[in-house]
Amino acid sequence: ASATHDATRAMASLRLLWRGCCTAPAGFAQPSRVWGKSSLRCGALGMKCGMTQAWQPDGKVVPLTIIEVQDVQVVQAKRVPTSEGEGLNLQLGSGWQKRKRLNRPDAGQFESRGLPLKRYLREFRVSEDAQLPVGTTICARHFVPGQFVDVQGTSKGKGFEGVMRRYGFAGQPRSHGHSLSHRSGGSLGGAAGSLYATRVMPGKKMPGRMGGKVRTAHSLLVYRVDAEHGLVYLKGTIPGGKGSLVRLKDATRKRMDTSGRGHHRLPPFPTWLPGDDETGGDVTEAPLARPL
Repeated sequence: ASATHDATRAMASLRLLWRGCCTAPAGFAQPSRVWGKSSLRCGALGMKCGMTQAWQPDGKVVPLTIIEVQDVQVVQAKRVPTSEGEGLNLQLGSGWQKRKRLNRPDAGQFESRGLPLKRYLREFRVSEDAQLPVGTTICARHFVPGQFVDVQGTSKGKGFEGVMRRYGFAGQPRSHGHSLSHRSGGSLGGAAGSLYATRVMPGKKMPGRMGGKVRTAHSLLVYRVDAEHGLVYLKGTIPGGKGSLVRLKDATRKRMDTSGRGHHRLPPFPTWLPGDDETGGDVTEAPLARPL
């Protein structure tokens, strides 16, 4: 019982340390705030608010997508089996939820940790040096203007569509002899004798459900960060409609320079914490002439 009590007190002290409310207790070492070569920090959950645009000094228009990052907290850390042995996942919670909409086990994981009820739960793979204690808040300052991010969301559902809209088929001629078959897909490639199978091959492009799938937009530039309102402006478009949930994380195809010798400001590691440098104020913007 005493060991359990000591562990509970230690976790509570560590939470207060990360929230900037107290100094480090005896026997605890502050986690590293320096980027490593293999460092992998967690992402964030956001809501797509819509699109807008900005104008550059040379007159070019920049299409921007607005994402709101609000009330994102670390719910728990998990050890998961991987091909290399064991990995670390951080589960993040976002949104608001009523108590009557959750059963007792789901609500208990928030109440037992002293966290508000969350509507969405998602996991992110992190490295050992990027682990965060339960209750840590992920805000818009988790990202900095000039870096690249990957955004994952569910595309808009279009319902059951034909091959002309789903795959861009040209359709059939509108001339004599094609009655009521102008938008059909044509032949399905039947057998040419007994040497070929008389069936439809897997992967054949045919009418079916369009959209409503998880898609990822890679390497989008963070154009602006509005920390006061929790908004992140991204250059380009992302999958999903207004109000949909999206996952943001550091880009994997464009690795940032973590040596500190570049012209850009590195994102905070493992996340932005109260008391960190607030360079640029609540609203910061990236110079598009020199991205990361």
